Amino acid sequence: MFDSLYATTSTTSIELLPLLTSIAASLALGFALALVYCFRSRHTKSFVMTLAILPAIVCVVIAMVNGNVGAGVAVAGAFSLVRFRSAPGSARDIAFIFLAMCVGLVAGMGYILCAAVVTAVLCVVILAYQAISVGPLGESADRSVRITVPEDLDFSDLFDDIFDRYTTYHELVTVKTTNMGSLYKLIYNVGLRDLSKQKALVDELRCRNGNLEIAIAHQESGNDEL
Repeated sequence: MFDSLYATTSTTSIELLPLLTSIAASLALGFALALVYCFRSRHTKSFVMTLAILPAIVCVVIAMVNGNVGAGVAVAGAFSLVRFRSAPGSARDIAFIFLAMCVGLVAGMGYILCAAVVTAVLCVVILAYQAISVGPLGESADRSVRITVPEDLDFSDLFDDIFDRYTTYHELVTVKTTNMGSLYKLIYNVGLRDLSKQKALVDELRCRNGNLEIAIAHQESGNDEL
């Protein structure tokens, strides 16, 4: 089995200048991807640095494999091990990782112009989506509304008519007591119809809960995992 495996492999010499050109192009494209990733988003220095150098790493690996079947199988196994030893990230982080690997793979195969075109097109698309502030790709309207009510107030359907006017949906997800049982804290998950009318929503809720504490916050979304 091993004889047949290595007998079918082909090896060719690697020229230094084309390899250095591919690495330089991969580093430049990786830096462009890192800049796009940082646009209007929270980021860490370690992830940005990894994203910038990952295309060059993949480029070198692809250049070293150079048609060797055995080395290709080993590389595939190494990349699968990296996945299982890494903490899961957000959907956006994983998409950028795959994009960086794709750019490095294309550059490592010698198609530098193709890698540059792919990077430019996808970066423009990502920046366009990032800049959109309306519609389904805009800011999420999902919020958590925390309302404090006195213990003698029946809250079962007290706020339903208000939520019907200001939200697309509302769901009571948490009820707990506080202040030695003299108060209840309610947490609703809602979808706001208009983000600019949050103050009007709070003002109407205050009239129902005796002007006690009310807070509106973003819903916890589990870090956008795939």
